[in-house]
Formats: sequence, C-alpha cells, structure tokens
Amino acid sequence: MNFAGQVVLVTGAGRGIGAAVARAFAAEQAIVAVNYLRNAEAAQEVVRACRAAGGDAFAVQADVTQPDEAARLVQQVVDEGGRLDVLVNNAFRAHAFDPERRTPFEALSWEAYQAQFDGSVGAAFHVCRAALPHFRRRAQGSIVNLVSNLVDNPVVPYHAYTTAKSALVGFSRNLASELGPLGVRVNCVAPGLVYPTEGSAATRAHFRDDLMAATPLRRLARPEDVAGPVLFLASPWSGFVTGQVLFVDGGMVMR
Repeated sequence: MNFAGQVVLVTGAGRGIGAAVARAFAAEQAIVAVNYLRNAEAAQEVVRACRAAGGDAFAVQADVTQPDEAARLVQQVVDEGGRLDVLVNNAFRAHAFDPERRTPFEALSWEAYQAQFDGSVGAAFHVCRAALPHFRRRAQGSIVNLVSNLVDNPVVPYHAYTTAKSALVGFSRNLASELGPLGVRVNCVAPGLVYPTEGSAATRAHFRDDLMAATPLRRLARPEDVAGPVLFLASPWSGFVTGQVLFVDGGMVMR
C-alpha cells in the first residue's frame, strides 16, 4: 500500500487520530498536508514525525468550518504539493466524551446541535467543495470522512455529536453517488472510543473498563488502529468501494 508521489490532506491532523493518520500516510511515502487550527507547535511535531517515518509533510493552518479558509487551505496544498490525491476529513468541533457529565436532551439548545453540524458536516462540505475541481480535473481521488460507531450504537446518547456524525454519513453517501462517475470515491471510517485522545481524556477509567469488557477484542482503539482502515479506503486496494462505513471498534458494531 504505497502512496509515493501522492499528496494527502488530513484536516485536524495536529493531534490524536489525525496525527496518527498523517504519520501512517507518510510511512507509505505520501506527501502529507497537516492541517491544524491553533497549535502550530503540535502540527510541526507531526510534520517532523512524518518526515522521520519516510515521507514528506508540511503544515497548513486553516479553520475548515469557514468556507474561505477551506478554499485557501486546498489551494495552498495544491500549490505546495502540486496536486491533491486524497482528502481525509478528520477535523470536528471539540467534544468531551464523558458519559457521566454529558448534557441530556432537555438541556440542549439547537445552537449546540448547530455547532456540531458546523464542525462535522460543514467542515467536510467546505473542504470537499474546494477539493472537487482538483479531483475532477484528474478524474480520480479518494475522500475518507471520520464518523463514529455511535451512529449505529448510541451506547451513550451524545445527542448533538452523534446526530452530526449521522448527517456526515448521509452527506458522504450522497457525495459517493454523485462523484462515482467522475472517478472519485467517498467512504467513512467509524471508530468507537479512541484512547488516548483529547476528547477521550474526560472518559473516566471505570467507563473505559466497562466498554472494554463489552468489546469482543477486549480493548479500546488507539489512534493508530484508525489509521490503517483510512489508508485502506484511500488506496487502490479498495478501488471498487465507495459509499461505505467501515466500523473500527473491536466488534462493538457488527454488520
């Protein structure tokens, strides 16, 4: 699974799952654009790790929830990398996975839902819209969107977050249907709780233990566990796969 000569844009790649995905692509010799929002130092650390892994990388700051910044991001990636082959939409609105202190439905405002929609569907929409002309020009490309196994198994009702991720699945499948004839594939990766990440830091140990006990593989996903499936869906190995959701949760969701 070699990505030599290919340019890969990973949004929200300064930490956690995005950083692991960036490093994994670099290990397969890709040129990786490491998008970040605020932490330039963390993004540069990911860039260094990518180069140490055998690929190349550069960091690009942008708030992908803003259409103009998403367009600038994609253009900067193409200007610096010369092309765009793979887009991984990993950025999302911050969310703490704490089942004991979650906000119940009756206390939620519509603004909370809207914030999650903007962070998940809005960000993917803006970046895909900017990337499409570059994919269309070469009649090929792969988009992988990060969702969640909560869309099929809402074991904890994180209402706004899970609703937004469910909408991102619908967005992805519609896009896959429309872009397939153009040679562009669109798929989703749906992890369960991934630990350690900034979001899962709020998940208390006893709940993590309960979740592991209910998981057939008896552990939680690590960021690196998510990276491999992303690379698979971006590669020619999945060349006849589009519009699918690949669950990466140790068997919690079986379909």
